[in-house]
Amino acid sequence: MNLNSADAVSIAVAVREGKVSAVEVTQAALQRIAARDRELNCFTTVTADAALADAERIDHEIAQGKDPGLLAGVPFAVKNLFDIAGITTLAGAKINAENPPATQDATAVARLKQAGGILVGVLNMDEYAYGFVTENSHYGATHNPHDLQRIAGGSSGGSAAAVAAGLVPLTLGSDTNGSIRVPAALCGVFGLKPTYGRLSRAGVALFSSSFDHIGPFARSVQDIATAFDVLQGEDERDPVCTKRPPVETRHFLLQDIEGIKIAIAADYFRKGSNPEALAAVQKVADALDVSEYVTIPEAHRARAAAFVITACEGANLHLEKLRQRPQDFDPATRDRFLAGALIPHQWYMQAQRFRKWFRDRVREIFEKVDILIAPTTPISAPLIGQQTMILEGEEILVRPHLGLFTQPLSFIGLPVLSVPIQHANALPLGVQLIAAPHQETLILRVASVLETKGIISASVVS
Repeated sequence: MNLNSADAVSIAVAVREGKVSAVEVTQAALQRIAARDRELNCFTTVTADAALADAERIDHEIAQGKDPGLLAGVPFAVKNLFDIAGITTLAGAKINAENPPATQDATAVARLKQAGGILVGVLNMDEYAYGFVTENSHYGATHNPHDLQRIAGGSSGGSAAAVAAGLVPLTLGSDTNGSIRVPAALCGVFGLKPTYGRLSRAGVALFSSSFDHIGPFARSVQDIATAFDVLQGEDERDPVCTKRPPVETRHFLLQDIEGIKIAIAADYFRKGSNPEALAAVQKVADALDVSEYVTIPEAHRARAAAFVITACEGANLHLEKLRQRPQDFDPATRDRFLAGALIPHQWYMQAQRFRKWFRDRVREIFEKVDILIAPTTPISAPLIGQQTMILEGEEILVRPHLGLFTQPLSFIGLPVLSVPIQHANALPLGVQLIAAPHQETLILRVASVLETKGIISASVVS
């Protein structure tokens, strides 16, 4: 087994069957991190001793005939806004380094460990999850494994790059306006943003509470489904976490998708794309024999309203530190938080009222269509430090516009999977598979068919 490119489920099966030990798998992951992370800058902390101790425990359980779980011996890592007992949760911030260590694991971390996963470290991100680039002034930029001169995307850049580079097969990130989907697309891996409230955020440093989601990155649809299954379930520690019964989505992956109505998101989701991004969507549409187009009304206003709400909620969360220690923020984050603090209250309320209207309009679309497809990002990965890009002949800023197609969807908490489209001698791009709330199973079924046909695939850059 090539542990550099093996997916999580394959590793877990091999560990349970005794073909490889959890300790061997963990040692191999730690060696890859030591060899490659200096140039990638995915990790802010590597938990080697704890990981090896957990691996030894998994091997002992297997030797005793016990079932160690769905993710037995699978190395994983998490974005540095998930609490890990004994480690200070940085959330990409210099100020947070002064905080005491967390006293318990975030619920999501605990659930992956309970399923046999081996936590090997925490991953770089944009400060306070406010960004699409993971160019952090405190902890450095994370580099895209496909081209080290380019960004990995953000704010979960370390999470996406670690999977794409073969350092670990599974990671966790968070998504407010696109922070899972954007780096997944730019790094050429799978990234799932579930329905808002579907997975517990307990023990996660929030950015904008009414938007924040958590979700997995992986190199196969099966891994995404398995991680999602493990992470599901209500949690009293997160008041917005749904009490909806868990659904074992991995058991539905091989079902026929006949009868699932699929359409292409038109207008707004096509006007701002480079030709390569549109070609990626067309490749998926052709494979699914889809030709119908659907317009999501006022998507541009949804994006604008999302900007207003996230800026206000984020600024309010950090207002005291902005007053006392503005010099200790990443300048890019600080300036946007300060701008958010100056937004009139009436704008925030109007944006929330529009949110309800927009949710009702999209609900009407999903009464006729089950799945929508759209680009994840308008372009492939820009260069590190690149400030502007050209879209439709107009020069615009990179940082805000990488979320052009992701923000209107997280605005109303829809479940979305970004699937990777690989291009020969070119950087990867992503396509979003979008469904109505709580319809993750439909998304994963469609993705599984695309993966089986060879239309979508994650790459490992070793």
